[in-house]
Amino acid sequence: MFRKILVANRGEIACRVIETAHRMGVATVAVYSEADEQARHVALADQAVPIGAAPPAESYLKGDLIIRAALDTGAEAIHPGYGFLSENPDFVQAVEEAGLTFIGPSAAAIRAMGLKDAAKALMEQAGVPVVPGYHGDNQADDHLAGAAEAIGYPVLIKAVAGGGGKGMRRVDHADDFAAALASARSEAKGAFGNADVLIEKYIEQPRHIEVQVFGDGTDAVHLYERDCSLQRRHQKVIEEAPAPGMTPQMRAAMGEAAVRAATAIGYSGAGTVEFIVDGSEGLHPDRFWFMEMNTRLQVEHPVTEAVTGLDLVEWQLRVASGEGLPLRQDQIPLTGHAFEARLYAEDVPAGFLPATGRLAHLAFPPGIRADTGVRTDDTISPFYDPMIAKIIVHGATRAVALSRLNRALEDTKVAGSVTNLAFLMSLARHPGFRVGEVDTGLIGRDLAQLTVEPPATLPMQAAALLAAAAPPEGPLAGFTLWAALRRTLVLRHKGEEIAGVVLFEGPGRATVEIGDATLEAHRDGQGWRIAGTAPGRVLREGATIHVFGGAQGTFSFDVVDPLDRAAGAGAHSDVVEAPMPGLVKAVLASAGQAVTAGQPLAILEAMKMEHTLTAPRDGQVAELLAQPGTQVEAGAALIRLEETEEELA
Repeated sequence: MFRKILVANRGEIACRVIETAHRMGVATVAVYSEADEQARHVALADQAVPIGAAPPAESYLKGDLIIRAALDTGAEAIHPGYGFLSENPDFVQAVEEAGLTFIGPSAAAIRAMGLKDAAKALMEQAGVPVVPGYHGDNQADDHLAGAAEAIGYPVLIKAVAGGGGKGMRRVDHADDFAAALASARSEAKGAFGNADVLIEKYIEQPRHIEVQVFGDGTDAVHLYERDCSLQRRHQKVIEEAPAPGMTPQMRAAMGEAAVRAATAIGYSGAGTVEFIVDGSEGLHPDRFWFMEMNTRLQVEHPVTEAVTGLDLVEWQLRVASGEGLPLRQDQIPLTGHAFEARLYAEDVPAGFLPATGRLAHLAFPPGIRADTGVRTDDTISPFYDPMIAKIIVHGATRAVALSRLNRALEDTKVAGSVTNLAFLMSLARHPGFRVGEVDTGLIGRDLAQLTVEPPATLPMQAAALLAAAAPPEGPLAGFTLWAALRRTLVLRHKGEEIAGVVLFEGPGRATVEIGDATLEAHRDGQGWRIAGTAPGRVLREGATIHVFGGAQGTFSFDVVDPLDRAAGAGAHSDVVEAPMPGLVKAVLASAGQAVTAGQPLAILEAMKMEHTLTAPRDGQVAELLAQPGTQVEAGAALIRLEETEEELA
């Protein structure tokens, strides 16, 4: 076994690897960018080495600096985590040439699965079913359009070098193919440096089921399947194991196909074989097809660990250090059911825009597994994926596990950045999902229902007003000489103002007036009870008050300073602003051009995704304030509009 390893990653996966290594008695070395100097993974490791500036291209993607850090600290092996350099065969080769061990598959295995078209051809030779499509070298527009016609619409355009939904477009009609192809190529070129695409038949009611495999370079086993069908824009949201409705025949067929895929390339370490499944008439052994193989540990691997009781990182270290497979296929258990929900810093009502900010509070309930790379007071950086944590639960049955997931989400407390927590709670309560009726289109079909945020109740508003009033503590709380202490306050919640009056009538007693409503409040050992209910824990951070409402979610209120209320009176819709920090990828308009409301004006790249910014109204472009290639902060003005000559006349 290794004495010391270097973890070439950051965030929750770096923490995850470090924790298992320490349990096994293996020392660890962390690497970090300037933005991560105080990060959790740095604090957990035995040693930490700075490797560059915040952008990944200047730090976590610098393979030579990472290898040098490993050599300088005496590490014997490098664990890549996932993302960054985890599937870069050139990096694997450089690690081995430096005399170090790469904790993962060989460079040859990664190359074999690195391009989707070549991988599909290889899988066909190995007897693994593949989706009907075109995976050839001819990338001419007319040839690809002809291939799409031959396959039959709807089709999927997919980047051959990609993953995570980047460079992927669904096309329903031939008239839309050319525009979708150009868009997919542009995104693929920016994300992967390769604009080549393949064309596949689009499965109308698809499920995304993947199989965890593990090899030692000669033999391979599977650790059953995971269902990852709950996706938005091809990004997984909630994963589970085993897959709902899975039959023994289907599990055997998929497991055998996945093992054939792994052995065909002499795979070593943890990997995932992803299949698309036709779920229109249940699960059948002849209705699944190979999509791709991820030659690394997956984000959702904890659900497999939960149902098998195994530690996949431990297996990685053992096999990389020279051991054979720890268990035979018939020795691998499958017990109960598990879910993983991905908690992100993102603004769901604004279209799931990635968010940043300092985490004023972060706490998870006891009895669950929460894989995270951040803590209270940490900052969500604009340079990396905005995941806050993975919340993992296990139960004897799917129903029990789902109940535990609901409770875990309700009891998770996070403040300081907008998150998708309320969305996750809505998804976990979705009637179809509750009974296992899942497919990749579920979120898209019911998006409006899933993104409805519950309103702040009067007791929650009253709790925020009480916190804003900041009553003094002690036996004289609320005492004034001639009358009860009375505070008139204004809060702002989701753009709306809430005016209220708080009347402190003595120790632990108050009345809150909001509009025509009057609510009695009494303080006990747990906090304020308002109108006989406990609205939830309250946290004040400067001028912002957070109310953790359990099943109703977290509600944030800003205390309005009367002197500042007129500051926004001149706000208008003449300026298109960056909704988050990012890189201006393209400007789609020119000065003097007439535009209409909703017309795309610019493309902003942030946190691995491209976001199209549109005109807020009809008008004329008066001024371009940012050029392609410019890194901008949230709120930066990008384009200014003015009235057209006709409107002015």
